[in-house]
Amino acid sequence: MSCAICEIRKEKRFCPAVHGRICPQCCGEQREVTLDCPSDCPYLLQAREHEKPRSADQVDAAGLFLQVELSDQFMYEKEHLLMGLSYALAKASRADRSLHDQDLIAALTMLSKSYERRVNSGLHYEQPLTSESQRRAAAEIETMVKEYREAEQKHAGYTSLRDSDVLKALVFLLRLAHGRTSGRPKSRAFVDFLFSQFPEEAAVVAPAEAGSRIILP
Repeated sequence: MSCAICEIRKEKRFCPAVHGRICPQCCGEQREVTLDCPSDCPYLLQAREHEKPRSADQVDAAGLFLQVELSDQFMYEKEHLLMGLSYALAKASRADRSLHDQDLIAALTMLSKSYERRVNSGLHYEQPLTSESQRRAAAEIETMVKEYREAEQKHAGYTSLRDSDVLKALVFLLRLAHGRTSGRPKSRAFVDFLFSQFPEEAAVVAPAEAGSRIILP
């Protein structure tokens, strides 16, 4: 029988994305490009094991916000903020299974630009996102920032979280996303990384409880 995609070469493997059998060449060429590969596909997992990390020239330098410096001290002091925002991304992705790495990158990029504008000029302006899914992911992040500040206020009597801290945390996650994704349109490598950090059983915790557990030592 011939491949379900090209209809030329001989089929040799089952593709859960098309619910049919395809040839290895189409699998390799269309994986996470036209094919929305499920995370448990054995051929996707095998490819990720042997895939080389993307080189620096494959990522737009402007998208990495290289002007934002991230120190080891910041990473240590704001560990709980980073965990909270990572959890927010995982929560958004679990609620909307159509989200891909590029959607999370778009949401993080928009928010990073917004917070950079606040830090540099004090202006509160957000460039609208075109996708409803991306907007929901961005809203989940903003909700976590709000809960973080509320938890600080409740337990310390004041909030020390500055917009510049949020900007740095967003840029850290953005760089992590670019480093984890394959860069293909339908890649979920970064999403799957987030899921591995926050297993599904952890996602059933009530949002208020989860926020407190992440934020406080």
